[in-house]
Amino acid sequence: MSWVNVEGPEACGAVLQDRDRVFDASGWTHLIGPFFHRGLMLLDGPEHHRHRRIMQEAFTSDRLAGYLAPMNETIARGLASWPDGDIRFYPAVKQLTLDVATRTFMADEIGEESARVNDAFSNSVRAGTSLIRFPLPGLRWAKGLAGRRLLENYLQQRIATHRAGDGSDLFTALCHARSDDGESFSDEDVVNHMIFLLMAAHDTSTSTLTSMAYYLARHPEWQERCRAESIALDTDAIGYPDLDKLVSLDLVMKESMRLITPVPGVVRRASREAELLGYRIPAGSYVGVHVWGVHHMAEVWPEPERFDPERFAEHRREDKVHRHAFMPFGTGVHKCIGMYFGGMEVKAAMHQLLQRYRLSVPAGYRMPIDWVSLPRPKDGLPLRLHRR
Repeated sequence: MSWVNVEGPEACGAVLQDRDRVFDASGWTHLIGPFFHRGLMLLDGPEHHRHRRIMQEAFTSDRLAGYLAPMNETIARGLASWPDGDIRFYPAVKQLTLDVATRTFMADEIGEESARVNDAFSNSVRAGTSLIRFPLPGLRWAKGLAGRRLLENYLQQRIATHRAGDGSDLFTALCHARSDDGESFSDEDVVNHMIFLLMAAHDTSTSTLTSMAYYLARHPEWQERCRAESIALDTDAIGYPDLDKLVSLDLVMKESMRLITPVPGVVRRASREAELLGYRIPAGSYVGVHVWGVHHMAEVWPEPERFDPERFAEHRREDKVHRHAFMPFGTGVHKCIGMYFGGMEVKAAMHQLLQRYRLSVPAGYRMPIDWVSLPRPKDGLPLRLHRR
């Protein structure tokens, strides 16, 4: 198997834009296909366009605004259960985002099955990096396959209810979604897309919230700046029109995603021999697009390892130095369909968190990161919560 690594904004952007339709998404199939079968990210060509067109109906502005009320309620209930004092932030916020995803996407209280479903998602994501790609009991690949089966069963048992219902949740929206031509999803399509969306919604949001909490704890001046904007809104739970008013929080979110990119790399496969910026790419090669590397290039980002949210402020806009300098949601036809949903979830959670607590970490603490699959703190991120 031939593998080509791509670095830099020009090369990475060219692969993801794929104007000549050479680099297809089947690269993901080799890594995560058995676990996220026929998720939107794994489809290509007319089929991808058709599925995305139907799915877009579930991510309109009206739909997003409708998701916000149950999202806020779930966040408030989850944060109310957090203790004052020391907490391992990553597992706590991962449970919170899973609860948000199931309530918002399914109008469902996951209850006693929560731990099993959370483990199923984690095992499915991490299985893609298995060296032994055979279902030997106890190893990563087998755990991922078992996780996929659990998620399929969980959703299939509920699909008839959502087909018959008229709720505002995303599961129901996918069941009822129609394109302008009247096309809709089969039950199998809905289950496949729900598994992928639930994973993407809670895993990437968990990563972003974790990195934001870490940097805000280390930089109290930014924490106070973000908190002041939230307090100025004079509301416990954010409203949809308020999202754009949290300017400082938006800057922190972008800088946190740059430094610890939730999806640090993307995989494509060359469907035929091609040339990329003067280099030959053999047909059938897997192409690794190093998004994290672009976000840390000194040629693009001055002092790239320094936390500096002002990079994204209007008076600087370092992200505009190259059109592909900043790609946490990808680019091209496969750009993340849930990017606005994810931003809304992160801001809604941080808005409530900062009004309830001040965050701190021990002096000199640096978060150790496990880069297997999606980034997560090796130590769970020990935070101290000081109730306001």
